[in-house]
Amino acid sequence: MIRPRLALAVLTLPALLVALDLSVLLVALPRLAEDLHADAAQQLWITDVYGFLVAGFLVTMGSLGDRIGRRRLLLIGAAAFGVASLAAAFAPTPGLLIAARAALGVAGATLMPSALALVTGLYSDPRRQGMAVATVFSAIMVGGALGPALGGLLLQHFWWGSVFLPGVAVMVLLLAVGPRLLPEGRGTGVGRLDPASVALSLLALLPVVHGVKALARGEVGASTVVALLVGVAAGVAFVRRQRRLEHPLLDLRLLAHPALRGALATMLLGGVVMGGMFLVITQDLQLVAGLDPLTAGLATLPGTVAMLVGVLAGPVVARRIRPAWMMAGGTALAAVGLGGVALAAPAGTLPLVVAFTVALFGMGLPGGLGVGLVVGSAPPEQAGSASSLSETGQELGMAVGLAGMGSLAVAVYRTLLPADVPATAREGLAGAVTSGDPGVLAPARDAFTGAVTVTAAVAAVLLLGVSALVVATLRHVPATPAEAQTAEPVAA
Repeated sequence: MIRPRLALAVLTLPALLVALDLSVLLVALPRLAEDLHADAAQQLWITDVYGFLVAGFLVTMGSLGDRIGRRRLLLIGAAAFGVASLAAAFAPTPGLLIAARAALGVAGATLMPSALALVTGLYSDPRRQGMAVATVFSAIMVGGALGPALGGLLLQHFWWGSVFLPGVAVMVLLLAVGPRLLPEGRGTGVGRLDPASVALSLLALLPVVHGVKALARGEVGASTVVALLVGVAAGVAFVRRQRRLEHPLLDLRLLAHPALRGALATMLLGGVVMGGMFLVITQDLQLVAGLDPLTAGLATLPGTVAMLVGVLAGPVVARRIRPAWMMAGGTALAAVGLGGVALAAPAGTLPLVVAFTVALFGMGLPGGLGVGLVVGSAPPEQAGSASSLSETGQELGMAVGLAGMGSLAVAVYRTLLPADVPATAREGLAGAVTSGDPGVLAPARDAFTGAVTVTAAVAAVLLLGVSALVVATLRHVPATPAEAQTAEPVAA
């Protein structure tokens, strides 16, 4: 007999781990860059290829789970994730580490749709279903925020590859208990895969990422322009194909619902901002402030706790005031926090951490309610597709943030560097730190501090725009009575 609460606890593991693996590498980046001699472009690929492939394959793997069975796909994905984690932990070159991270992304994409489908099957009551789904998505947010602290703890005692080993342990546990504790979740056999849509979605993402990174390095050549044009053309072709297909990979008709669009945009853009800011702040704490990985990771813990408080408080607040005002207020508060980061970057570590903690609390408020609004805004027969869409938005937002905001920081850093600094320092601040030359290190740290200031200011402006968007698209959604609340997380 399946015990729903115990099964839900097991199913939060892959959700937590998929998000954790996106952020746990951040504190390890300076050390692995030094050990593997990875340049700035390779470092960005190492951090974000995982997230892009998770997001790119989520809907595809959901369809595959419909064909072969959700529990079966979950366990296959768990085994693949464990093997890929081992390959990443012991990768000897940047290229092989990028390949291992790409394999992790594909494997990670099998975990979340299967876990989410199995969670919805644990309860027949719609309210309990909504609470269980919100629990899984809360685990995603907490996993992403907890990654730097866990990475710092591991790096205090082990080599940089140790940050991938929790993935092996969790997957072994899932493989051991999953067959006994999880429902069958048999597929319908009618799910359809569309390889052309999968290829177009990836072709729309990866060349654009490559082009943005090249622009950040000042490479405005023919290959960069071609990459950007190919990505845009593939994106247009993808949208047109989805509109023609009877069973599209991504059902764009869901976006016709204004409340769904508003909540999804909030989750996507919030992920962009916070994913990018986690990257630049963890680098600042280590390479500018000089903190060791453990201390840098622990410095992000107050923000993790604040985000979790916001996630739990958001649905409760939405019982008394309209979700639009609560979510807009949260993103506006996050914008104030990031404005504080921009001002605090030159002032020292403590003001920086305090300001970032405020920003994370602000982002937690809409994060706790967004999933419920996305799923609740869709017709009942499309609730599963809406869940996949919200999950894709979260993962894609974090990946875009790591690539886009990270590239912005790199571009600003290179612009602010004096012209006479060595090429190693121009590749990244880690190169300047490794050189040990005070004449190089001081201007490089000043340039990176300026990059943090500019990136945080841009992120704050973006969040103010998100706040206005929330009010415009969600102002008609009423406050949710306690007995109808479906977005409140529950304990597993």
